[in-house]
Amino acid sequence: MHLAMEVLSASRRALVLALALLMSACPKAPTRTAGGTGGPGENPEGEPFPTRPSLEAKQDASADAALAQARATAQGSADKRKAAEAYLSVRKAYPATTASQEALYQAGVLFYESRDYVNARKSFNELLFENPLYPRADDAKHKLALSAMAVGAYRDAYQTLSSLAERAEGAEKEQLLKELSRAAEGAGLYSQALTMAVKDAGEAQGAEAQAQAVAKVEQLVEGRADFVDIARVADGLSSSNPAWPVLTFKLARIYYHLRDWTRLEETLQRFLREAPNSSFAPQARELLARATRRVEAKPKAVAVLLPMTGRYQPIGEAVLRGVQLALHGSDIELVVKDTQGDVNKTGQAMEQLAFDDGAIAALGPLLTEDTKRAALAAEELQVPLLTMSRQEGITDIGPYVFRNMLTNSAQARAIADYAMNVKGYKRFAVLYPNIPYGVELANEFWDEVLEHGGVMRGAENYAHDQTTFTSEAKKLVGRYYLDDRSDYAEAVRDVQGENLDAFRRRKAMEKARSGVEPIIDFEGLFIPDDWRRVSLVAPALAVEDIVTNACDPRDLERIRKTTGKKELKTVTLFGTNQWSSPKGRSGLPELLERGGKFVTCSVYVDGFFVDSQRPATRRFVKDYREAYREGGRDPGLLEAIGYDSARMLRNIIEKQRPQTRADMRQALANLKDFEGATGKTSMNEKREAQKQLFLIAIDNKGVSEINVEKEKAAAGGSGT
Repeated sequence: MHLAMEVLSASRRALVLALALLMSACPKAPTRTAGGTGGPGENPEGEPFPTRPSLEAKQDASADAALAQARATAQGSADKRKAAEAYLSVRKAYPATTASQEALYQAGVLFYESRDYVNARKSFNELLFENPLYPRADDAKHKLALSAMAVGAYRDAYQTLSSLAERAEGAEKEQLLKELSRAAEGAGLYSQALTMAVKDAGEAQGAEAQAQAVAKVEQLVEGRADFVDIARVADGLSSSNPAWPVLTFKLARIYYHLRDWTRLEETLQRFLREAPNSSFAPQARELLARATRRVEAKPKAVAVLLPMTGRYQPIGEAVLRGVQLALHGSDIELVVKDTQGDVNKTGQAMEQLAFDDGAIAALGPLLTEDTKRAALAAEELQVPLLTMSRQEGITDIGPYVFRNMLTNSAQARAIADYAMNVKGYKRFAVLYPNIPYGVELANEFWDEVLEHGGVMRGAENYAHDQTTFTSEAKKLVGRYYLDDRSDYAEAVRDVQGENLDAFRRRKAMEKARSGVEPIIDFEGLFIPDDWRRVSLVAPALAVEDIVTNACDPRDLERIRKTTGKKELKTVTLFGTNQWSSPKGRSGLPELLERGGKFVTCSVYVDGFFVDSQRPATRRFVKDYREAYREGGRDPGLLEAIGYDSARMLRNIIEKQRPQTRADMRQALANLKDFEGATGKTSMNEKREAQKQLFLIAIDNKGVSEINVEKEKAAAGGSGT
């Protein structure tokens, strides 16, 4: 027992020392003088008053007579402020006399009694800086301190009262200490206030006085003092002090929030040994049991954190359908936590699934802020978390955080790989919406192209709600800033050299502008936007002679004959999963219905394709349609990701049988070649799910999955 207490004391002292050193590294504010004036009388060593008189006061008969007259006037006046002014007139007339100092004291007392604390401070300060050895200096200091507290100058009061309390004894000292405690609290010196309150509790006589003292300690601990203050005061404090349970249980709660499990358990165990009958004991037992349960995982309990109510409910329901399908037929217990899309509820849910539900792992969330909170909690509580968020870098939070979701970087990487290593393209342009999604994908794609030896020939952005794209299309092919084109300048000179009337000149200039050939020096154009916007962009590109629909040699020949141009440069449009659109009235995707021939021959990437011929994907789609045939809806990416994520955990639980969360974390980190609805998946060194994404081709019949390996073989490409 004694050894455990020594270990606890040593660890606490180490923590207090570290925190104290950290705080001491911050610059301190300069100490103010008791009067707060910073005048020439201030002691350079920082004491509130000088240690010796600043002038030698002399006795003067005239001054003494004037003082006696002022005293008589004061005694006969009912107005103490006017009486004080009578004394101050003596001070003004005879400044360097003993009568002057007495007059200052009497004026200060009268101002104090009339509650004119500002002038009381001024009089007492002036007196004490001039003569700290004045016979009634201690009384002046006391009234000065109380005046300072009355006007809110608590630090000044604390400094003055401290010097008085050091020399006082008995009842006087007790009274000064009470006032000192008030000053410390008012000044925000909670460490000092807490120290005095704890001392009072230890010295209190009688149950009522003791209860009041402990209540004061609890007030400071709960609302004012910080962790360093509490730890410093608690260090070495005897458990016999009535305030000990308050301080110790507060420390335990702080350790809980800091996730310092070792100190938490040590503190609670000592608390229950030393104060088993304390009013805090039931809470201490519950907290200790909760901390112990954090490592007691149920091997077949899995939690999922999703927004099952609120504005994001449809998203949560979609993922949950996939999760439930994956776990159907198993004896795995699924614990569903409704985050409501609320960060705080997400944090609470993580604690509940760890402490109360004993989940061996957790799935979700999806939303960015929810995921950050869940990931931080998962790392603190050491619960494996397989999140389904798109947030880049989320797994950098720690080794217990994993991710299985289609990310922007993965899409950009897949498109660049296909365009460069399968199609053999080297020159690209990007046309993107000026929103975070568009900017991020444009940058990711640009980086991938440059990293693999390609070049970017153009980049244009547009407003997220834009509906016409004539200017952007012209800029991509060099038809917007015509004054910079030498061929246009030459055509203008020819027109100007001809003798034409105004009408013919205007027509000639229009012909010169329209005759400028487009500069199409890119083979692929990346458009990271929603399918609705793409259906408007594609026709605008065609107006500027950017041929995007000539993947069939017969179509290319037909365009040559129509335009009369033998040399045609075609461009392939590339997109993201935002190009995936529902079926329209014709049964074709709405992107194709709206964009028409201008979007054919394009390619986009997705994390799931319902019509894929991949065996694992086909099995999932078949099972989903059977399980949810009443809904009549096909699964999408969210359902597929939920299914795969839950299936990963199910396979690990059933085949490897991990008994602890650490075992589950290790098994998930070693996941390789999992055949899922979203592709064959492996976890990389950053705990990110790596898989071959779905590349979708658009033709006039609809959309179909590209067999990348077959195309690579046909192209003789080795891939990356």
